[in-house]
Amino acid sequence: MVTSEFRLFKFMLLSMSMAVSLALACPVLAFDIKTGVTKESGPFDLFKFGFKAYKNGQKEEAVEAYKYAAEKGHTGSRWALANMYADGDGVAQDDFEAFKIYSEIAQQGVEPGSEDTGFFINALLSLANYYKHGISGSPVKIDLNQARQLYFQVASTFGVPEAQFQLAQMMLAGEGGSANINQAKKWLNQARKSGHPGAMAVFGNILFDEGQSARGLALMTAALDRCKPKDCSWMQSLQEDAFSVASEADRRTAVSMSHTIASGSDD
Repeated sequence: MVTSEFRLFKFMLLSMSMAVSLALACPVLAFDIKTGVTKESGPFDLFKFGFKAYKNGQKEEAVEAYKYAAEKGHTGSRWALANMYADGDGVAQDDFEAFKIYSEIAQQGVEPGSEDTGFFINALLSLANYYKHGISGSPVKIDLNQARQLYFQVASTFGVPEAQFQLAQMMLAGEGGSANINQAKKWLNQARKSGHPGAMAVFGNILFDEGQSARGLALMTAALDRCKPKDCSWMQSLQEDAFSVASEADRRTAVSMSHTIASGSDD
């Protein structure tokens, strides 16, 4: 259900957390009393064990450790466990189970500056994604208004480019509220300044349609240099359609401008 960009974002959050940096130093042994890590161990020790086990492909042991740590209130373990259910990674895929765990993290909240902030942000984004699409065979139905509110919370409070992009897309389509192209452009512009390729492509397409042909085409071209292969097809379609109707002068200008955008010196 989630895009490869969103999956990458989830792993980035984990790698940036303090918990992960400490976990890297821990050796992995079998999950039994000989290791000194048991179900009675502290939640952080269990999380460290689970993370290292996961990195070594011992996913059943990782799930076991995460479950014990989650029961003791460890947010990072809840988050990791939810991701595994969402992706069917080491366990049978169960989006509703993932939804319930993400909801627990969201309801728990987070204190300003907490090392759990990344997990909280990801939980909100995951819930927004579930509300946007619903979960078949579960009580979770499509709720575009709730999805839009969650994207707005993450976009405005935490400045996350993916949330800004998703919020803008909903505003353009009038999903979960009224359509608002000016607000959508604002969020797209913020996201594309952070290098979000999808935001670059959509913002560029809007500018192109508004008559800023060279700049719009340049943004769409730059997006193709940054997108992941799985996410490039729709961006390429936008760029090719614009390129086919642009003047030769605008094409040349756009190619030159796209290099400036790709280098990050464009504002």
